[in-house]
Amino acid sequence: MARIDLDLAHSYVAHPQKDEDYALLPLNFTFEDGGAYALLGPSGCGKTTLLNCISGLLRPSQGTIRFDGADVTEASPQARNIAQVFQFPVIYDTMTVGENLAFPLRNRGVPADKVRERVGRVAEMLDLSSSLDRRASGLAADAKQKISLGRGLVRQDVSAILFDEPLTVIDPHLKWQLRRKLKEIHQEFRLTLIYVTHDQTEALTFAEQVVVMSRGKAVQVGSADALFERPAHTFVGHFIGSPGMNFLPGQWRDGAIEVAGRRYMPELPPQTLAALQTAGSFKIGVRPEYLQLALADHPQAMPVRVERAQDIGTYWLVTATVANGTGEAPATIRARLGTEAAALRPGDTAWLTAFNRHTCFYINEELVP
Repeated sequence: MARIDLDLAHSYVAHPQKDEDYALLPLNFTFEDGGAYALLGPSGCGKTTLLNCISGLLRPSQGTIRFDGADVTEASPQARNIAQVFQFPVIYDTMTVGENLAFPLRNRGVPADKVRERVGRVAEMLDLSSSLDRRASGLAADAKQKISLGRGLVRQDVSAILFDEPLTVIDPHLKWQLRRKLKEIHQEFRLTLIYVTHDQTEALTFAEQVVVMSRGKAVQVGSADALFERPAHTFVGHFIGSPGMNFLPGQWRDGAIEVAGRRYMPELPPQTLAALQTAGSFKIGVRPEYLQLALADHPQAMPVRVERAQDIGTYWLVTATVANGTGEAPATIRARLGTEAAALRPGDTAWLTAFNRHTCFYINEELVP
């Protein structure tokens, strides 16, 4: 495995002049040896471009790529010793499952006994042991993708294993099983794994560190807990969570936070208070999980108009609107509540407390420390 240092940018435009010309904005980042990482973001945000730069399928238009300190920017994928698993299965239909798994090893002259041992172990990991003698052409798409995953995992000498949305063709239940398997494999062998996905569940359950990307930029890098609790940018707050973070317009006025014409004085760190006072206007971010029902006219609660209350089974999802006091359209807010929300009906006024230790504040879309 290898430590991978990136200091690069990429544009498909010959002479990029502005940020919009870049598929991948300047990025300086290190994938540590043996780490499990996910590149997470919507379609077109630069995830696959970055992965292809790492693998050598694409040369970055600017900057360098280093594996364990060695500059590999001009090196081919073969020279970089990378294993890559693509979105759709890449296997040999004319071979058996066992022959497919063994091919990367036999192609490198690995002794037959070592090949049998490694193939057997990987097949067991992916529940392919009973299919080793079956021809791959007769298998379903999800079984073929398991073979493709196995071909990526079978080699122990690679610098890194790259996964480009490998579970797209897999059914939801098997996805969960394979994510668990990949996590177990990483914990056992400490492989350097980089996993591209637009699915936050895949990213957050698999990776130790998640790189959240938007419009060619790495917006935040962190653990699942950090991304959920302290999104560094409003995009991360929107993108992570189901539903995502609520954002309400706020102002600092006469020594208090004002939202929709009501004043609040929550306890905040001095540096946060100073930043809000200086900015004047800002956004208040609060997760649906951290909103709570309160009694009418509670000093720290805000009145909302209930639009919908849905019984999800383990919780109630309440959608409401908050008047902003400016005559503009009201802001929508969603709360994950307990059975106390069962009595709410569309048109009701409910009171929700939005200020607690989980509340975040944003100036120019970026988190206030």
